[in-house]
Amino acid sequence: MTFLSVNINKVATLRNSRGKNTPDLIDMTQRILHLGVKGITIHPRPDQRHIRKRDVYQLKEFLTNHPDVEFNIEGYPSDDFLSLVEQINPTQCTLVPDPPGTLTSNAGWNLIDCKNQLQPVIQRLKDKSIRSALFIDPNEFSTEQFEALKTIQPDRIELYTESYADSFGLESNKQVINTYAACAQQVHQAGIKINAGHDLNQENLPLFLKSLPEVSEVSIGHAIFCECLLDGLSKTIETYLSICSK
Repeated sequence: MTFLSVNINKVATLRNSRGKNTPDLIDMTQRILHLGVKGITIHPRPDQRHIRKRDVYQLKEFLTNHPDVEFNIEGYPSDDFLSLVEQINPTQCTLVPDPPGTLTSNAGWNLIDCKNQLQPVIQRLKDKSIRSALFIDPNEFSTEQFEALKTIQPDRIELYTESYADSFGLESNKQVINTYAACAQQVHQAGIKINAGHDLNQENLPLFLKSLPEVSEVSIGHAIFCECLLDGLSKTIETYLSICSK
Protein backbone atom coordinates (compact mmCIF):
# COMPACT_ATOMS: atom_id res chain seq x y z
CA MET A 1 0.00 0.00 0.00
CA THR A 2 1.25 3.48 -0.89
CA PHE A 3 0.64 6.41 1.44
CA LEU A 4 -1.23 9.41 -0.01
CA SER A 5 -0.34 12.94 1.05
CA VAL A 6 -2.54 15.71 -0.34
CA ASN A 7 -0.78 18.95 -1.25
CA ILE A 8 -3.16 21.80 -0.35
CA ASN A 9 -1.23 24.65 -2.01
CA LYS A 10 -3.96 25.08 -4.62
CA VAL A 11 -6.58 25.69 -1.92
CA ALA A 12 -4.47 28.59 -0.64
CA THR A 13 -3.94 29.88 -4.20
CA LEU A 14 -7.68 30.03 -4.77
CA ARG A 15 -8.25 31.73 -1.42
CA ASN A 16 -5.55 34.32 -2.04
CA SER A 17 -7.00 35.27 -5.43
CA ARG A 18 -9.88 37.10 -3.71
CA GLY A 19 -8.03 38.42 -0.69
CA LYS A 20 -10.43 36.89 1.83
CA ASN A 21 -10.74 33.48 3.49
CA THR A 22 -12.75 31.44 1.01
CA PRO A 23 -12.06 28.60 0.75
CA ASP A 24 -10.95 28.24 4.36
CA LEU A 25 -7.70 26.26 4.40
CA ILE A 26 -8.31 24.61 7.77
CA ASP A 27 -11.88 23.67 6.88
CA MET A 28 -10.72 22.09 3.60
CA THR A 29 -7.99 20.22 5.44
CA GLN A 30 -10.58 18.89 7.88
CA ARG A 31 -12.77 17.73 4.98
CA ILE A 32 -9.83 15.98 3.31
CA LEU A 33 -8.88 14.16 6.52
CA HIS A 34 -12.52 13.19 7.10
CA LEU A 35 -12.40 11.34 3.76
CA GLY A 36 -9.59 9.11 5.04
CA VAL A 37 -6.44 10.94 3.98
CA LYS A 38 -3.60 10.68 6.52
CA GLY A 39 -1.07 13.08 4.99
CA ILE A 40 -1.02 16.82 4.29
CA THR A 41 1.71 18.55 2.25
CA ILE A 42 2.42 22.27 1.94
CA HIS A 43 5.13 24.28 0.19
CA PRO A 44 5.46 27.75 1.77
CA ARG A 45 7.39 29.95 -0.67
CA PRO A 46 9.02 33.29 0.22
CA ASP A 47 6.54 35.28 -1.90
CA GLN A 48 3.61 33.61 -0.06
CA ARG A 49 1.69 33.26 -3.34
CA HIS A 50 -0.16 30.28 -1.92
CA ILE A 51 0.72 28.98 1.56
CA ARG A 52 1.44 31.87 3.92
CA LYS A 53 3.52 31.71 7.07
CA ARG A 54 0.45 32.09 9.27
CA ASP A 55 -1.09 29.09 7.47
CA VAL A 56 1.85 26.97 8.54
CA TYR A 57 1.33 27.85 12.21
CA GLN A 58 -2.44 27.36 11.98
CA LEU A 59 -2.05 23.98 10.32
CA LYS A 60 0.45 22.92 12.97
CA GLU A 61 -2.04 23.85 15.71
CA PHE A 62 -4.87 22.09 13.90
CA LEU A 63 -2.89 18.92 13.25
CA THR A 64 -1.86 18.71 16.89
CA ASN A 65 -5.31 17.22 17.40
CA HIS A 66 -4.64 14.70 14.61
CA PRO A 67 -1.46 12.91 15.73
CA ASP A 68 -1.99 10.13 13.18
CA VAL A 69 -1.71 12.57 10.25
CA GLU A 70 1.65 13.11 8.57
CA PHE A 71 2.60 16.77 8.06
CA ASN A 72 5.04 17.25 5.16
CA ILE A 73 6.60 20.66 4.51
CA GLU A 74 8.41 21.19 1.20
CA GLY A 75 10.82 23.97 0.39
CA TYR A 76 14.22 25.30 -0.52
CA PRO A 77 16.59 25.05 2.47
CA SER A 78 17.15 28.74 3.12
CA ASP A 79 17.85 29.86 6.68
CA ASP A 80 14.31 31.27 7.00
CA PHE A 81 12.74 28.05 5.74
CA LEU A 82 14.78 25.82 8.02
CA SER A 83 14.03 28.04 11.01
CA LEU A 84 10.30 27.73 10.27
CA VAL A 85 10.56 23.94 9.89
CA GLU A 86 12.36 23.63 13.22
CA GLN A 87 9.62 25.67 14.92
CA ILE A 88 6.82 23.59 13.39
CA ASN A 89 8.55 20.21 13.73
CA PRO A 90 6.63 18.42 10.94
CA THR A 91 6.75 14.69 10.36
CA GLN A 92 8.70 15.16 7.14
CA CYS A 93 10.62 17.92 5.38
CA THR A 94 11.13 17.56 1.63
CA LEU A 95 13.96 19.69 0.28
CA VAL A 96 13.56 20.97 -3.29
CA PRO A 97 16.06 22.95 -5.41
CA ASP A 98 13.75 25.84 -6.27
CA PRO A 99 15.10 29.13 -4.93
CA PRO A 100 12.88 32.27 -4.75
CA GLY A 101 11.23 33.21 -8.04
CA THR A 102 10.75 29.66 -9.31
CA LEU A 103 7.20 28.99 -10.54
CA THR A 104 7.11 25.38 -9.41
CA SER A 105 9.49 22.56 -8.48
CA ASN A 106 10.85 21.60 -11.88
CA ALA A 107 14.18 19.84 -11.30
CA GLY A 108 15.93 17.44 -8.99
CA TRP A 109 18.97 18.22 -6.86
CA ASN A 110 22.43 17.97 -8.39
CA LEU A 111 23.73 15.98 -5.44
CA ILE A 112 27.36 16.21 -6.52
CA ASP A 113 27.40 20.01 -6.65
CA CYS A 114 25.13 20.43 -3.60
CA LYS A 115 26.54 17.72 -1.34
CA ASN A 116 28.28 20.17 0.99
CA GLN A 117 25.13 22.31 1.17
CA LEU A 118 22.73 19.45 1.83
CA GLN A 119 24.68 17.24 4.20
CA PRO A 120 24.56 19.65 7.20
CA VAL A 121 20.90 20.45 6.46
CA ILE A 122 19.96 16.76 6.58
CA GLN A 123 21.84 16.40 9.85
CA ARG A 124 20.05 19.48 11.20
CA LEU A 125 16.69 17.83 10.43
CA LYS A 126 17.79 14.53 11.96
CA ASP A 127 18.82 16.35 15.15
CA LYS A 128 15.19 17.51 15.40
CA SER A 129 13.82 14.01 14.60
CA ILE A 130 12.29 15.34 11.38
CA ARG A 131 12.23 12.82 8.52
CA SER A 132 14.13 14.17 5.51
CA ALA A 133 13.54 13.74 1.79
CA LEU A 134 15.39 15.07 -1.26
CA PHE A 135 13.79 15.84 -4.63
CA ILE A 136 15.55 13.68 -7.26
CA ASP A 137 15.22 13.45 -11.06
CA PRO A 138 15.85 9.81 -12.09
CA ASN A 139 16.85 10.99 -15.58
CA GLU A 140 19.88 12.73 -14.06
CA PHE A 141 20.70 10.05 -11.51
CA SER A 142 24.20 8.77 -12.28
CA THR A 143 26.55 6.53 -10.31
CA GLU A 144 28.25 9.67 -9.02
CA GLN A 145 24.91 11.09 -7.92
CA PHE A 146 24.14 7.85 -6.09
CA GLU A 147 27.46 7.96 -4.25
CA ALA A 148 26.76 11.54 -3.22
CA LEU A 149 23.29 10.52 -2.02
CA LYS A 150 24.79 7.84 0.23
CA THR A 151 27.12 10.45 1.71
CA ILE A 152 24.29 12.93 2.34
CA GLN A 153 22.13 10.16 3.88
CA PRO A 154 18.57 11.49 3.72
CA ASP A 155 15.79 9.28 5.05
CA ARG A 156 14.00 9.36 1.70
CA ILE A 157 14.09 10.73 -1.81
CA GLU A 158 11.11 12.05 -3.77
CA LEU A 159 11.13 11.06 -7.41
CA TYR A 160 10.34 14.06 -9.62
CA THR A 161 7.74 12.55 -11.94
CA GLU A 162 7.11 15.19 -14.61
CA SER A 163 8.94 13.30 -17.37
CA TYR A 164 6.97 10.15 -16.49
CA ALA A 165 3.68 12.08 -16.72
CA ASP A 166 4.70 13.78 -19.99
CA SER A 167 5.54 10.43 -21.61
CA PHE A 168 2.43 8.64 -20.38
CA GLY A 169 0.56 7.08 -23.30
CA LEU A 170 3.52 7.51 -25.63
CA GLU A 171 5.88 4.86 -26.98
CA SER A 172 8.70 6.39 -24.93
CA ASN A 173 6.89 5.73 -21.65
CA LYS A 174 8.29 2.20 -21.26
CA GLN A 175 11.88 3.46 -21.32
CA VAL A 176 11.01 6.26 -18.91
CA ILE A 177 9.44 3.76 -16.50
CA ASN A 178 12.56 1.59 -16.73
CA THR A 179 14.69 4.60 -15.80
CA TYR A 180 12.50 5.40 -12.79
CA ALA A 181 12.36 1.76 -11.69
CA ALA A 182 16.14 1.35 -11.85
CA CYS A 183 16.64 4.48 -9.75
CA ALA A 184 14.03 3.40 -7.19
CA GLN A 185 15.49 -0.09 -6.86
CA GLN A 186 19.04 1.19 -6.41
CA VAL A 187 18.07 3.75 -3.78
CA HIS A 188 15.74 1.37 -1.95
CA GLN A 189 18.46 -1.28 -1.74
CA ALA A 190 20.66 1.34 -0.08
CA GLY A 191 18.09 1.65 2.72
CA ILE A 192 16.57 4.94 1.57
CA LYS A 193 12.80 4.99 1.11
CA ILE A 194 11.02 6.34 -1.95
CA ASN A 195 8.42 9.09 -2.31
CA ALA A 196 7.12 10.51 -5.60
CA GLY A 197 5.26 13.52 -6.88
CA HIS A 198 4.61 16.09 -9.64
CA ASP A 199 1.97 15.75 -12.37
CA LEU A 200 0.71 12.41 -11.09
CA ASN A 201 -3.04 11.97 -11.60
CA GLN A 202 -5.79 9.36 -11.62
CA GLU A 203 -4.88 8.25 -15.13
CA ASN A 204 -1.13 7.77 -14.81
CA LEU A 205 -0.78 6.88 -11.13
CA PRO A 206 -1.87 3.19 -11.30
CA LEU A 207 0.80 2.23 -13.84
CA PHE A 208 3.44 4.19 -11.93
CA LEU A 209 2.76 2.40 -8.65
CA LYS A 210 2.49 -0.98 -10.35
CA SER A 211 5.88 -0.42 -12.01
CA LEU A 212 7.57 0.93 -8.88
CA PRO A 213 6.43 -1.14 -5.88
CA GLU A 214 9.18 0.50 -3.81
CA VAL A 215 7.24 3.79 -3.64
CA SER A 216 6.13 4.40 -0.05
CA GLU A 217 4.35 7.73 -0.53
CA VAL A 218 2.95 10.00 -3.23
CA SER A 219 2.28 13.71 -2.78
CA ILE A 220 -0.43 15.02 -5.12
CA GLY A 221 -2.14 18.38 -5.20
CA HIS A 222 -2.65 20.08 -8.55
CA ALA A 223 -4.33 17.10 -10.22
CA ILE A 224 -6.56 16.37 -7.24
CA PHE A 225 -8.07 19.85 -7.19
CA CYS A 226 -8.40 20.02 -10.97
CA GLU A 227 -10.25 16.69 -10.95
CA CYS A 228 -12.42 17.90 -8.06
CA LEU A 229 -13.90 20.50 -10.42
CA LEU A 230 -15.36 17.64 -12.45
CA ASP A 231 -16.03 14.90 -9.91
CA GLY A 232 -16.18 16.60 -6.50
CA LEU A 233 -13.83 16.27 -3.56
CA SER A 234 -15.26 13.08 -2.05
CA LYS A 235 -15.21 10.99 -5.24
CA THR A 236 -11.77 12.26 -6.24
CA ILE A 237 -10.15 11.49 -2.89
CA GLU A 238 -11.89 8.11 -2.77
CA THR A 239 -10.40 7.24 -6.16
CA TYR A 240 -6.88 8.17 -5.14
CA LEU A 241 -7.10 6.23 -1.89
CA SER A 242 -8.33 3.21 -3.84
CA ILE A 243 -5.42 3.45 -6.31
CA CYS A 244 -2.88 3.77 -3.51
CA SER A 245 -4.35 0.86 -1.54
CA LYS A 246 -3.69 -1.52 -4.43
